[in-house]
Amino acid sequence: MEAALKRELGTSVLRPVGHSGGGCISQGESFDTDHGRLYVKSNARPEARRMFDGEMASLTAILQTHTVKAPKPMKVIDLPEGGALLVMEHLDMRGLNRHSEKLGSQLADLHLQNQKLGERLKKDANTVGKGEEHSDVQFVEKFGFHTVTCCGYLPQVNEWQQDWVTFYARQRIQPQMDMIEKNSGDREARELWAKLQLKIPSLFGDMEIIPALLHGDLWGGNVAEDDSGPIIFDPAAFYGHSEYELAIAGMFGGFTSSFYSAYHSKIPKASGFDKRLKLYQLFHYMNHWNHFGGGYRGSSINIMKNLVK
Repeated sequence: MEAALKRELGTSVLRPVGHSGGGCISQGESFDTDHGRLYVKSNARPEARRMFDGEMASLTAILQTHTVKAPKPMKVIDLPEGGALLVMEHLDMRGLNRHSEKLGSQLADLHLQNQKLGERLKKDANTVGKGEEHSDVQFVEKFGFHTVTCCGYLPQVNEWQQDWVTFYARQRIQPQMDMIEKNSGDREARELWAKLQLKIPSLFGDMEIIPALLHGDLWGGNVAEDDSGPIIFDPAAFYGHSEYELAIAGMFGGFTSSFYSAYHSKIPKASGFDKRLKLYQLFHYMNHWNHFGGGYRGSSINIMKNLVK
């Protein structure tokens, strides 16, 4: 690994500095180099390249909005022995504490950014002589993302869709259901999903959903802070419904009431919010079932039962 890093980064110095990290999917370590301190994530899986390419694209998209801090990605490197590395800037992070409220506010800004861009374009179109201003970010009118991203190590189907309900049912829940079917042939899950599919549109009424850029995997282990404010990392980004972001945030704790208050002061809860939150948590419970086994089956089945009532 170290030889590949030295070669790809063009550095003679590569000194581990004792900052390590990582979760259940990848390992991470910080190094001093000729170009300053860097953080390197490593994964030996055959699909590591796809996973890190998606993470790099996700971080880039988030950073282009200038709404919330995230580590700047630099390079994905293939390892000769298999697997890959993702090199990014090193940030001195600590647990989210002081800046919880600020994160709620900045996350809402991230989610509103595309909508505001759309409103500006509409306004400019009605103003004579107003040319389109150059921006890093273009308005996105569909749901999806320009590349595959992974939630954990499982790939997400991000093909563009005009309709959010279709996108969520076909490209989030159905692939998870297919994996459960393949791995365990769970009949109860299959029958509940068949009923739930028919019910999903009624959970949305006549809501207008404007695509929002999402972190995509915002649980307590993927947020932190430094002296300047909050930081988000390990994203699995795509353009989706802003409410989706809060699903995994509520599953494992780590977010204070001030985070939610600040968020909802900018994006108030719409009617039916709580039921849709359960629908969105279903994806994460099924994803955990597919990653870590049947311990998450009960939660997945219970959500489906409650939603089809």
